[in-house]
Amino acid sequence: MLGLGWLALALVAPHAHATLRETQLDLPVSVQDMRGQRVNQTIRVTVFDDDANPHPAPVLVLNHGRAVDAAGRAALGRARYHEASRFFVRHGFIVAVPTRVGYGVSGGPDVEDSGACQRRDYPAGYGAAADQALAALAAVRAMPGADPARAVIVGQSYGGATAIAAAARATPGVVGAINFAGGGGGNPRTHAGQPCSPQQMGELFASYGRSVHMPTLWLYAENDQYFGADWPRQWFSAFRAAGGNGEFVQFPPQGEDGHSTFTRAPQAWQPVVSGFLQRLGFPALRD
Repeated sequence: MLGLGWLALALVAPHAHATLRETQLDLPVSVQDMRGQRVNQTIRVTVFDDDANPHPAPVLVLNHGRAVDAAGRAALGRARYHEASRFFVRHGFIVAVPTRVGYGVSGGPDVEDSGACQRRDYPAGYGAAADQALAALAAVRAMPGADPARAVIVGQSYGGATAIAAAARATPGVVGAINFAGGGGGNPRTHAGQPCSPQQMGELFASYGRSVHMPTLWLYAENDQYFGADWPRQWFSAFRAAGGNGEFVQFPPQGEDGHSTFTRAPQAWQPVVSGFLQRLGFPALRD
């Protein structure tokens, strides 16, 4: 893969009979912000695989969320979602977790800035995030042992909406998308449950619905402190009304803030996601 910088290999052994391999690569990307400024730089992508899985293996891209301030975005470090990544590897995937432009070890400007709260311009930020998700997909698909014809896009929070944005590109071989608590404009510190410009977010999801014909799974919790209980349902309804293919699941309250269900309550979502992946034709969860 020309232009890709491969970094250290780490080995961990979650099962006695298998080895979970963790590698990193530096991936050149080119993205554009809402002001039309082009940014060219490299981002860090963490890749998980298991030598016990059948190969060529399908690829799953897992997209991280967005902190409410610059300090939080810088503090992300290197996105890994180790436990969730291991779960997806046990379903047979090679998992790629990109750390996007403007975050942690990748650094760079905030290309996802969408303006003032009451007049958010969401499409460009999600477009830039989707560009990076699909660049990571293309890079990992080119790896030895990866199946170039089967992939799933997944994400949490901002990354969940990114998964739907990427699905709307109709990239060949992408057969499904999973949106964990997806959306934008939320801030539980200052306006809990009332995200910025929620109607514009609904319009964005409707625009994706016109292009998303693959199965998608949307997972939220009733006590989401970023988006509340009602806005996610309205966003999904807008997506479906525009022609989008999807299934919506809203969990009962999870802890103090259901927005963190993905990382803090895997016991809630893993059975639902396993069923979805099996309906897409992927293997059952391996012990």
